[in-house]
Amino acid sequence: MFLLLVAILVVAAAVATAIVIALYVHKRKRAGDIKLIGENARVDTKLDPEGTVIVCGELWRAKSKTGAVISTRARVRVVAFDGHLALVELCD
Repeated sequence: MFLLLVAILVVAAAVATAIVIALYVHKRKRAGDIKLIGENARVDTKLDPEGTVIVCGELWRAKSKTGAVISTRARVRVVAFDGHLALVELCD
């Protein structure tokens, strides 16, 4: 009976640890999004309404902040994030 209780406590502690680690990793990824705001990017696949951009060497899902269609290879700037979707605008 004692061994069963110990086993249950060990499993519960392992699950709690896994949850804490997952939340920590998720929070760190979101902080990286903020650092990309203001960075220039290149459109990889046409934004119509969504596509992909390459920013700081990373491929991100993106769409135009105004909803406009933006062609492949256009230069854009990251202005915000909506979840994991980068919102971009054309560079001048």
